[in-house]
Amino acid sequence: MTTSKSLPARPSLESLRKQAKKLARDIAAGNTDAITRARTQLLNAEPPLTQRDAQLVLAREYGYAGWQDLIAEVHKRLGNGLEWAASQAHRIIHDNDVERLKQLLAEYPALLSWRGEDEGDGGLLGMATSSFGDSFDPGREQAFTRAACAELLIDAGAIVVPSVCDNLIRGRAKGLLQLFQRKGVLPRILKFLSALGDFEGVQACFDAGSTDLATVNEAFMCACHLQHEALASFLLDRSIALDPEFGKHIDSGPGRSAFIQYLMEDTLTFTNAEPAGPWQAFIMNQVVRAIHDNARKTFVDVLQRESWLLADSHVGFQVGLIGRATLRDRGAFISTLLELNPALMRRRPPPESQAIEFAFTYTKPHLIPLLTRIWPIPDDLPHAAGMGDIARVKRWFDESGKVALGDLSHHFPANSAHTRMNLQWGTPSVQQVLDTALAWAVLNRYFAVADFLLEHGADINTHWSSHEPASILHELVFQENYEAMQFLIDRGIDMTIKDYRWNATAQGWARYAAKNEKMAQWLEDAERQREKGAL
Repeated sequence: MTTSKSLPARPSLESLRKQAKKLARDIAAGNTDAITRARTQLLNAEPPLTQRDAQLVLAREYGYAGWQDLIAEVHKRLGNGLEWAASQAHRIIHDNDVERLKQLLAEYPALLSWRGEDEGDGGLLGMATSSFGDSFDPGREQAFTRAACAELLIDAGAIVVPSVCDNLIRGRAKGLLQLFQRKGVLPRILKFLSALGDFEGVQACFDAGSTDLATVNEAFMCACHLQHEALASFLLDRSIALDPEFGKHIDSGPGRSAFIQYLMEDTLTFTNAEPAGPWQAFIMNQVVRAIHDNARKTFVDVLQRESWLLADSHVGFQVGLIGRATLRDRGAFISTLLELNPALMRRRPPPESQAIEFAFTYTKPHLIPLLTRIWPIPDDLPHAAGMGDIARVKRWFDESGKVALGDLSHHFPANSAHTRMNLQWGTPSVQQVLDTALAWAVLNRYFAVADFLLEHGADINTHWSSHEPASILHELVFQENYEAMQFLIDRGIDMTIKDYRWNATAQGWARYAAKNEKMAQWLEDAERQREKGAL
């Protein structure tokens, strides 16, 4: 490996990324010196060079085997010891690489008690067990969680904070619940015993007498959530014995069996619902299910009958309903909710919501006029790009064409720790803002804006997707947006980029995740045609 560069004492990640991008641009422009540099490090390098290969060339010029090794050295020199180790652990846990995790823990034993910035952060054990989606199906649990790493961390003495155990129930990770029970780190209290379906353990709690109404109701909801029907029936009877009025509601309405079946088909996830008990959960489920089923009359009838759902105490749920309606493209439901004058309309400032973000990410711009009755459109580069407002986009660049964002914290996703965490983007950067703006412009078919952004520093090979590192092409698969996919392919997007969880290209997503063989074949043909054109 030939080296020609040396890192400064305090290197800049931003500078290194820019160097790699410049190298890729110079090679694409036919610069002979740049091409020679690439072929010195990669013998078979042929223009144009992908961003990933340009980073590899640069890393080798600095004397490192790969880009990740170079980044690791930068973090060490900047004194980011434990934080850097935690970022490495994130990747290792994703790969479910138990041996590498053992090595990292041996070098950084403090990782066993490390916590992130959030108060409820579960540390490395939280990384291994948190489930972005529903993990009730064993295949999804295997894809979304990392049981082998979780077991290693428990055996090594990682601290188990309450939020980690609670998240196992929330994600319906049955395998991990059983693992935690075997390891003796799952609290032997009613809600966890109910989540496990441990009938004997639940009965023992009742025999001990520690079963107030709130505790029983919580356990009943857990049993329903994990679909332990017989145990749910037992707990419902105990709840009704403590609250006969509750029983009258059920017996004069759906009946006990139907009530349990309804709650086992839970739809309240990600709606900010905070029911006071099972009956409120039942009512809230009816409202959310009406959105899913496009049953507007039911939606109106329930909200008018149960007016407490429109009160200030349930503003969070109202926000959740709008978010869910945005995802389902149910503009009529948003209009109806606003016509009922919910407390949300009077809350100043309005509570946080991802509804406008959803409208841009999932190409529902026609819902923006409804959403702006509550939330203003942020005045930043990505939102201007998502609206196709090229004049507004150009405001964020100076006369020389250099990006000039001003205060970075005013731009999405620099001001969204949640989004950056999902994309594993870490510390806010100008590049993240540029790449998000590019994604929103492409998704919403504002191609003139997208071209402008590509000409001014946006990375077509960014690992941006709606909820995890992938590519813009991956996101377009689920939207069946052939026009936007062709735009990216014509401009040289790397079609070999793989997503984070499934380790699949966009073509793989089309075939296996979206079950769209026609699109998978289209992507394969498009890649083949592009390769022919490059010969």
